[in-house]
Amino acid sequence: MGDVGIVATRYYNWPGSLRLESGAYLGPLTIAYETYGELNAAGDNAILVLHALTGSAHIAGRHSPDDRLPGWWDPLVGPGRALDTRRYFVVCANVLGGCYGTTGPASINPSSGRPYGKEFPTITIRDMVRAQKILLDYLGVKHLVAAIGGSMGGMQVLEWGFLYPEMVTAIIPIAVGGRTTPMQIAFNNVQREAIYADPDWQEGNYYGTPGPQRGLALARRIGTITYKSDISWTMKFGRTLVNPERYYQLEGQFEVESYLAYQGRKLVQRFDANAYIYLTKAMDLYDVSHGRGNYAEVWVNLPRCLGIGISSDFLFPPYQVKEIVRLINAGGGRARYVELNSPYGHDAFLIEFKQLETFIKSYLTREIPANG
Repeated sequence: MGDVGIVATRYYNWPGSLRLESGAYLGPLTIAYETYGELNAAGDNAILVLHALTGSAHIAGRHSPDDRLPGWWDPLVGPGRALDTRRYFVVCANVLGGCYGTTGPASINPSSGRPYGKEFPTITIRDMVRAQKILLDYLGVKHLVAAIGGSMGGMQVLEWGFLYPEMVTAIIPIAVGGRTTPMQIAFNNVQREAIYADPDWQEGNYYGTPGPQRGLALARRIGTITYKSDISWTMKFGRTLVNPERYYQLEGQFEVESYLAYQGRKLVQRFDANAYIYLTKAMDLYDVSHGRGNYAEVWVNLPRCLGIGISSDFLFPPYQVKEIVRLINAGGGRARYVELNSPYGHDAFLIEFKQLETFIKSYLTREIPANG
């Protein structure tokens, strides 16, 4: 099947002011987004894809003919694929608080004329979803066939089910729980502390300077460890040495160390440290029951759900997705669980495209009404 070709990121400049969950107001907003396929006349054939922590709106195709890499979910989007662009209007937006075009800490604060930095208000997953609703209204989307995403994207998927159940036929959360666990919060905490400990952090007001590159790189190295599994590390690296002659040196002799350093350097080149801080904090704050009631009892009146877990996920273990499915069914809903059988850990939802294709395509074509 063919791919989606050249895709342009577009920007919606919303002149309003969004009331955040914290009570603060943020506006005007810029929302960066990409679309694939065509919206039908009824506005009800859309699928919303939500991205993970350091992702962007670019899920498929290339921005130019000489792009080396396509979007992060490219094998799943296009004619005949799981997210079939002959049938669906696929939308993905960069999240509020991000650094790929949507308003975030690096954006200009209209009240000061300088980047927000630490003046940017604390945001939550619900705030991200409310900003996405503003975008969909602008695009003319009346109804979603599905909202789908993994990790932080899965958190947004669940919030779509809670905030706008009447607008969504199905939710497909992948590798996520209904609230963050103490372990997940702990990992995010030490990543932020790595950034704060960098002398170039400058209390978040580092714009115009190189910024906390070493701290952000270290944060990414810590995060990368949690995205893999023990078996995937062993499969990929074992105890292979970069240079056996450096065996007795204190650092840098194992290939796995070199790989982590590479991941850190790569993120520094493309991501903003403040955005990393704000987005990980939003993940920490995430709890579907916050302000709604008892955690076990709030799972009512939700859209139908396909929960996808990952067998080897260390960061968001399968039991968390199974719990979502169990609680939706206990609340009178209609949910089903499937599992990616993979050695790749949390990263499997960015790797196991054949399994995802099977699960998602089957669910959308067999269990979702043709008109959404």
